[in-house]
Amino acid sequence: MLNKEALARYLSLCLASEADFAEIYEEEETSETVSSLNAEVENVSRTVKSGAGIRLYKGVQSVYGYSNFVDDEHLLPIIADLKSALGETEGKEAPAVSLAEVPFVNNNPVRVDFESVSLADRAELVFRGERAAKEYDGRIVKTQGRLLNVRQNVQIANSEDRLAKDVRVRTRLMIDAYAAEGDNFQSGGYYPGAGQGLEYWEEKTPESVGREAARSAVVMLSAMDCPSGKMPVVIDNEFGGVIFHEACGHSLEATSVSKNQSVFAGKLGQQIAAPCVSAVDDGTIPGAWGSENVDDEGAPQKKRVLIENGILKSYMIDRLGGRRMGMEPTGSSRRESYQFEPTSRMSNTFICAGTDSFESLFEGVERGLYAKKMGGGSVNPMTGEFNFSVREGYLIENGKITTPVKGASLIGSGAEILMNIEKISDNLTRGQGMCGSSSGSIPTDVGQPAIRVSSITVGGTANE
Repeated sequence: MLNKEALARYLSLCLASEADFAEIYEEEETSETVSSLNAEVENVSRTVKSGAGIRLYKGVQSVYGYSNFVDDEHLLPIIADLKSALGETEGKEAPAVSLAEVPFVNNNPVRVDFESVSLADRAELVFRGERAAKEYDGRIVKTQGRLLNVRQNVQIANSEDRLAKDVRVRTRLMIDAYAAEGDNFQSGGYYPGAGQGLEYWEEKTPESVGREAARSAVVMLSAMDCPSGKMPVVIDNEFGGVIFHEACGHSLEATSVSKNQSVFAGKLGQQIAAPCVSAVDDGTIPGAWGSENVDDEGAPQKKRVLIENGILKSYMIDRLGGRRMGMEPTGSSRRESYQFEPTSRMSNTFICAGTDSFESLFEGVERGLYAKKMGGGSVNPMTGEFNFSVREGYLIENGKITTPVKGASLIGSGAEILMNIEKISDNLTRGQGMCGSSSGSIPTDVGQPAIRVSSITVGGTANE
């Protein structure tokens, strides 16, 4: 990493132009994936990358460049190109920059660094998950596993004399199980992770991951084709929050709001959800998959109340979005790596727990769908319209969970679903995923308690 003197010199050179702000983001990252098939290692891959990105602002105009090397030979030409893009100021002296390191509390301490554990023992974590999946039921015919471990060191310096550093460690285990009965072949998967070291797998055991993957696959062997139509839908907790994340969360990011490309633009203080709905984006949760001590502009992470009792309270705002909107940043700037210019992104985003019991969500529903596990989907960020697959679903008949169904999808819009939430249980849990947007792919938590939506269009494959 560059020292303070070198960083200050580069930042000072950046400001000898029409730029009114300059920033340097440095990164060193080591990531490793252990992949296996039927509890035998298929591949071990390790990636080491490092470099720096430089950004200059002139009002709401931004220019960005990066290099894999952090020395004069590579960074000075980038600085010259960026200054030229914004416009040179004849004879302007380079103002002095004096960096001071920003203190913060480490919310994400690591007890067991993955590199302190042998490769054989790291692979054994995957094998344990796969063996548990295979032993769950004789119909499990194939298992696959992956263990991801990442350590990312970042250093962010800017022309406001701020220097911030962070070390981000993450681990994630992904187990897929495949069940067969005659010519019926179904799959199930479970992919938990955390912003912790390998100590996480003492709490969330690999065996529990494998059994959950196998359970889902076996259940789907008896699934019938899902009927279609508008109906009440109960969406379970954990990864069920992916709908809020995709269909609503992205529409609350300054990336879209600042350009008036969001259905929620200009609606601060207005009711956008049912009164029972409150939602949060919180990057400070200790050891969470999407947590960081500072965001990728060096600002301390925060807990951001987005919706409170149905009222829109806040957007997620990065520095450039804040300039465009005339609002203060909220510590929401994130990026995949130094190769990406940062923008406003989510961290750990979830609907808050309600007061209804899980069982009460099904009461009074004569015909509906219980979406226990959500899959992937597509969203139009300007309108919030979505189409999501249901990975594991069940019919609700006369207030009871009955037959497993396959081929289900949920179709609607984020604004509509927020207003149609009529019950929220008290079983809040978060799930882990990777979120893609203009600043690359980043780790985020999604979550919610189980919720009941009064009406959603369900797409199905059954002939009725």
